[in-house]
Amino acid sequence: MLERILLGTYTKKTSEGVYEIYLDTDKKELLQPKLVVKEDNPTYLSYSQSANLYAVTKMADQGGIAAYHEKDKQFTHLNTVTEVGAPPCYVTVDEDRQLVYAANYHKGTITSYQIQTDGGLKLVDTVQHTGSGPDENQQGPHAHYADLTPDHRLVACDLGTDEVYTYDIAASGQLTEVARFTATPGTGPRHIVFHPNRKIAYLFGELASSLVVLSYDESKGTFTELQTLSTIPSDHTGHNGGAAIRISKDGKFVYTSNRGHNSVAVLATSADGTHAELIQHISTEGDFPRDFALDPTEDFAVAANQNTDNLTLYSRDQTTGKLALIQKDVALPECVCVFFTE
Repeated sequence: MLERILLGTYTKKTSEGVYEIYLDTDKKELLQPKLVVKEDNPTYLSYSQSANLYAVTKMADQGGIAAYHEKDKQFTHLNTVTEVGAPPCYVTVDEDRQLVYAANYHKGTITSYQIQTDGGLKLVDTVQHTGSGPDENQQGPHAHYADLTPDHRLVACDLGTDEVYTYDIAASGQLTEVARFTATPGTGPRHIVFHPNRKIAYLFGELASSLVVLSYDESKGTFTELQTLSTIPSDHTGHNGGAAIRISKDGKFVYTSNRGHNSVAVLATSADGTHAELIQHISTEGDFPRDFALDPTEDFAVAANQNTDNLTLYSRDQTTGKLALIQKDVALPECVCVFFTE
């Protein structure tokens, strides 16, 4: 079986935009990548059920989201919505409400867009975070993630303020804050994933290289800390920045990527999800793994090393959760987003 992956990149060196690559699950290998969309700095991607691609983009002194429709393996540009300033760092689709959300690290903002009838976007609302933290990278708000909770609120992680925000979402896309969780100072919240029981979430702190286990109260949209543990070995003395976090569909295993230690950490969760235990580190066979993803079967994982321009393929044992190296040194320039299109 062939599974397609869309790859978002920086275009500071040799990359030209969005690439696709296929994973041959029978041969257990990644095939040759191909450029499918020329775009400036499409560092994060999302793909809708209507075959619309939404990509972060940079246009001169402006940043925003570019919308494309795919038909017969060809991408047609629909529109691009930009504002003055740096581009966002995260984008996702809300299929039920036909909205798109973006988080902007440099501005500290969360933005919502309406999906138009042709698949293009219209800006609806922007909320501005405020605050700071003790780390040198926390001099102001740095929104890094905005995606749906299990009960279809919006949750946003802010690396700069050490806060996790919960928003109610109007049908039109207007955002209203309903709750706010404050992590330990210096955590640097980056991304968050939810256990399938809907009651537990796992927050990844970039600055502290920490996994924070949280309980989630759907009635209020609030989070409460249950456990915090490191995702790097105690004897690692060099710099490390946490990056991506994924969870298996059964909720038994959480995966994080470590930039600096250059590894994927595998953590096993308790039956109720309330505790996690580090069970494996595996090298990403490159430098600065900003993103990785499990394939739809969850038999494989693909990691992208930004600084060494290579992808790495692993097999995954669904019983133990552990990863094993299959393939490395698959050339892909400046890759920072790995998105399987099911």
